[in-house]
Amino acid sequence: MYSSRLTSKHQASIPRAVREALGLGAGDRVQFVFSEDDGRIYIEKGAAADPEAAALEATLAPEWDSEEDDHAFGGL
Repeated sequence: MYSSRLTSKHQASIPRAVREALGLGAGDRVQFVFSEDDGRIYIEKGAAADPEAAALEATLAPEWDSEEDDHAFGGL
């Protein structure tokens, strides 16, 4: 099980293992799915709102996706 702490602005980081399992990268959207069957909330990768913006973000993401960044900002 993975967890994350909610900030004062009600934001949370998605743990690396979860990002990798969902194939999430910087700028990707996530969806929260409420299950009426079992009362759980599921997270899944959402569709990009704008394909051109997503393509641009994909070219920028590697600059900020490194072990050093994870180490420096991992506690946020």
